[in-house]
Amino acid sequence: MCDQMARRGPDDQGAWQSPDGSLALGHRRLSIIELTRAGAQPMASADGNLVVTFNGEIYNHAEIRQRLEAKGRVFRSRSDTEVLLHLYAEKGEAMVEELRGMFAFAIYDAQRRGLLLARDPFGIKPLYYSDAPETFRFASQVKALLAGGAVSTAPDAAGWAGFFLFGSVPDPFTTYRDVKAIPHGATMWVDARGPSRPRRYFRVAEIYREAEAEQCAPSPAEAEAEARSALLDSVRHHLVADVPVGAFLSAGVDSGSLVGLMRDAGQGDILTVTLAFEEFRASPEDEAPIAELVARQYGTRHTTRRVDEQEFADDLPQILAAMDQPSVDGINTWFVAKAARELGLKVAISGVGGDELFGGYSTFCDIPRLVRLMALPAHVPLLGDGVRRAVSSFTRRTARINPKWAGLVKLGGDYPGAYLLRRGLFMPWELDELMGRDEAQEGLERLQPLALAAEAMTPEPATAFGRVATLESTLYMGNQLLRDTDWASMAHSLEVRVPLVDTWLLRRMAPILVRGEPSLGKGLLARAPRKPLPPSVLARPKSGFGMPYEKWIGNRFGPCKRGISWSRRWASEVATGAATPA
Repeated sequence: MCDQMARRGPDDQGAWQSPDGSLALGHRRLSIIELTRAGAQPMASADGNLVVTFNGEIYNHAEIRQRLEAKGRVFRSRSDTEVLLHLYAEKGEAMVEELRGMFAFAIYDAQRRGLLLARDPFGIKPLYYSDAPETFRFASQVKALLAGGAVSTAPDAAGWAGFFLFGSVPDPFTTYRDVKAIPHGATMWVDARGPSRPRRYFRVAEIYREAEAEQCAPSPAEAEAEARSALLDSVRHHLVADVPVGAFLSAGVDSGSLVGLMRDAGQGDILTVTLAFEEFRASPEDEAPIAELVARQYGTRHTTRRVDEQEFADDLPQILAAMDQPSVDGINTWFVAKAARELGLKVAISGVGGDELFGGYSTFCDIPRLVRLMALPAHVPLLGDGVRRAVSSFTRRTARINPKWAGLVKLGGDYPGAYLLRRGLFMPWELDELMGRDEAQEGLERLQPLALAAEAMTPEPATAFGRVATLESTLYMGNQLLRDTDWASMAHSLEVRVPLVDTWLLRRMAPILVRGEPSLGKGLLARAPRKPLPPSVLARPKSGFGMPYEKWIGNRFGPCKRGISWSRRWASEVATGAATPA
C-alpha cells in the first residue's frame, strides 16, 4: 500500500505495528515542516499510548502548540504532526474543530483500543476506507487500498452514475462497491466492533445560515478592510513551511491577488509558474502575457511553461494511471504541477476556491434565475415528465438540441434540480445508454443525486448566494476541483495549498458576501493586495483555465459527432481508461 503511494511521499517512509498485531500503520512522507527525522511518521506519543499517521498541513500548529505548552505539555519536535497527538490527548475527537488546515489522519488510542479517522472540512485531502470482512483498511488513495489485496474490485453502479452525471465521483461513493470515502468535514471511530457512522463536524451550509442571521451590515469601506485583513491572514498561515513556497499564476483575479498578498505577507522571494499552450500562442486564450505582467508587478521569479500536443499524448497514460478515481478535469493541474516540480518546488499556492467563495461563476446568477422561471411549471402534475419524454425522443433523432432541455421543467424548479441541470455532464435519463438499463437504475437509486444535493444544503441557507455557494463548494469544488488538485499535484510530489479554501476565511467573509451582489466578491479579492492588480487582469473576460481539448482529443480519438460536447466525449474516454484497476 505504501509503495503505491511513493510519489505522494518520496522523502521518507515508515511503519508501525501494535504489540498485539491487531493494527498496522504505514506512511509516506513529503517533508515540508520539520525536515529532520523528528518529524518522521507514524509518530507515537512519549508514553506510547497514541500513534498517528497524518497527511496534510496544520497551519495554526504554532498557536496550538503555544497554548498546550502553557498547560505544561512537552514537545519533542517542531512538527505539526506532534501537535495532533497532544491535542487529541487534551480534547479527544473534538480536536478537529480547532484545526486550521488540510488533513486526513488516523490516531490510534491504545487505552480505548480504537482508531480515530478525520478529514478536513472541505475535503482538500482524500481519505478512503474498505470494511471488508474481519479487516478494516484505510488510505489516501483508492489504488493503495487495492494494492494491499483482499479488497474487491466489483464496480459500484452508484459511483459510476455519479461520475457520468457530475464528471467526478461524489463522496462517499467510489467506482468500487467495497471502497468508500470518509466525507469531508467528518470523523469516524473504528474499534473491534467495526467502523461507526461518519460524524459531520463541519457544514458549509451552516456557515452561511449563521452569516445570514447576523445583523451587521458593513459599509463598503468596512467590507474592503475586513476582506483584506481576512485574506492576508489566510495567506500568511498558508505560507508556513520549512521549504520555499511558490505559486501557480494564471491571468485571473484569484491567483494574481494571492501573489500580491504573498508579497504583502512579507515573502521576499516568490517563484511563480504559468501554464500555457502552443496552440493558444498570441491568441486571446493565451494567459502567458497577462500572467507575466502580474509577475513583473509583484517582482516574482517567473517561468512560463508551454505544453504542446505531443507532450499531452506522451503523458496521457500517466495521467489516467494517477487519476485514482475517474474525472473529466485535472489535466491542467497535472501539467502546471509538473512544471513547478521541474523548478524544484515542493509547495505551491493555488487560487482554487476563489469562484466558490466570492461568487465568480455564472451559476450564481443562472441557477436562481432558472429556479424563479421554473418554480410554477415544475409544480404542474405530470408536466415535467411529459416534457422530458417528448424532448428526449426528439433529441435522440437530432444532435442539435442539448439533452438538458428535456429536464428543464422537471428539474429546474428547485436548487438541487437546477444545479444538476447547470453542472450535470449527462442527464439521468441518458445513463441507460452509457451503463445499461439495470446498472443505471441501480446506480441512480443508490446515488439519489437530487437528495445528495439537498443534503449538501442542509441546513438550507436563506439567500440565493448562500445556496449556490454551498452547492458549488460542497459538490463541484469538494468532489472535483480539490480531488483533482490533490491527485494531479501529488503525482509530481508537489503539495498544493489553497488559501481561498479556509474555514477561518469563510467565517469572516460569509456575512459580507450573503448581503452583496455576486460581483462584489471578486472586487473585494482584486482590491485586497496593497498594490492593485493590473487593469488588464480586471478587464479580461472570465474564461476558465482552458486547454485545446477539441483539437487534441479529436486527433487522438477521432472527431466527435456534431452536437456532442468535448467534455461528454472525454468522460467516455476517461471511463474506459480508468475502469481497469491498476
